[in-house]
Amino acid sequence: MFHVERDLGGTTAVPTELEPPTSAATVFGARLDLARRYCAALATVGVERGLIGPREVPRLWDRHILNCAVLGELIAEGASVVDIGSGAGLPGIPLAIARPDLRITLVEPLLRRTIFLSEFIESAGLDMTVVRGRAEQSGVMKEAGGADVVTSRAVAPLGKLAQWSVPLLRDHGHMLALKGASAAEELERDGEALGRAGAGNAIVLQCGAGLVTTPTMVISAERLPRAERSSRRRAQRTVERRAKGAGRSGTDKPGRAARKSK
Repeated sequence: MFHVERDLGGTTAVPTELEPPTSAATVFGARLDLARRYCAALATVGVERGLIGPREVPRLWDRHILNCAVLGELIAEGASVVDIGSGAGLPGIPLAIARPDLRITLVEPLLRRTIFLSEFIESAGLDMTVVRGRAEQSGVMKEAGGADVVTSRAVAPLGKLAQWSVPLLRDHGHMLALKGASAAEELERDGEALGRAGAGNAIVLQCGAGLVTTPTMVISAERLPRAERSSRRRAQRTVERRAKGAGRSGTDKPGRAARKSK
């Protein structure tokens, strides 16, 4: 069954069975109706415009909306947040609904997506900014740079993601990359790339336990000040030189012993 609801400036049919789970009330509180509107927009206009696959509709709440909203557990009150590659607004819009204290900017390069984002934000009365462009572009960095937090979800591998996220952060700001079960493996694989991008203190965090079926896995990394990056690089080079020196001395000793025995 369907009921008719006006959203995004048009009339859309919304499945009545697409009701939020009980945990949604805990996450969104008094703003649950806004979350419902967002779910309805994704299930209808989002599918029509190719922003969400039709097969995702039955799992919009647990896999997408709540999965993103619980990221707020990791963000300080009043923080400025830039969501890069925002797409249909994930994680930025659920985060804004759950945490109205945050100052959130959505960065998205594709026009049809930014139109959807702007339409929904206006219709829902959310206080957010939409910037059309790529995170690495100078105009985006000028408009959205200096953030406390940069978020992302299903945008790129961690190494590339760090190149786009870290320049948008203030010193000691954090990139929070939503990842799946392979988060630890990806961090191990791309740890050096994080360092080259200027990030450190990387760790895998979990949020949403007890609120979503599968807790959200997040890779968190901190933007290090330039001086700290330099000192870490010097320390790393010192370790590498000592390791090479130990290796050479270890290979030299048998040679010297062999010459003495002749």
